[in-house]
Amino acid sequence: MLNNLTQFIIQFPILLFSITVHEYMHGRIADKFGDDTARVMGRLTLNPLAHIDMIGTIILPLLSAITGWPLFGWAKPVPVNPYRLNNPKQDMIFVGLAGPAANLLLIIVSSVCIWLLRSFAPVQMLEYTYPVFQFMLVINAVLLVFNLVPIPPLDGSRIVSGLLPHDLAYKYERITPYGFFIVLFLLSSGMLWSIMGPVVNFIIHLFST
Repeated sequence: MLNNLTQFIIQFPILLFSITVHEYMHGRIADKFGDDTARVMGRLTLNPLAHIDMIGTIILPLLSAITGWPLFGWAKPVPVNPYRLNNPKQDMIFVGLAGPAANLLLIIVSSVCIWLLRSFAPVQMLEYTYPVFQFMLVINAVLLVFNLVPIPPLDGSRIVSGLLPHDLAYKYERITPYGFFIVLFLLSSGMLWSIMGPVVNFIIHLFST
């Protein structure tokens, strides 16, 4: 069994990699649909240093490790200018989906690696490699579900906003200045985990078996 410090040392680079890929894909899809803002600002990169957010990338993972929550966090959002997209309303749906889709891809890759290890790796190798891919699966399951929560400015809100009529979307997006505080409140109260937990556990079970 791995102790808490060892788990954190393994998990934190996985989290950093996962949230970097997540943000990179937002920027990549936005760039594909006409908005080069992320590229111009140097954010269209897989260098994690360009995406570090003090609260989401440093403080929250440390708090997660201390409190025993699943290791969790976020990167600095990649800037997207919807007015530079070819079709702002429709394209923002795909930009919003890009990050969670990246997490889903990492879940699938982790699942395949876990299966290969179980099937072909010697027992001695499992002790060191199996936890890495299991952690990657769990972390990306949490990131996938969290980012699809429809609270602005999370990715789920971009998808919902793109599907709503313009007048409703405008009213919905007015929540954005308060969204960060809503998310922090739901996290600190435990309500968000109580909602996310069953979905996260289902994904983990689905891809671990």
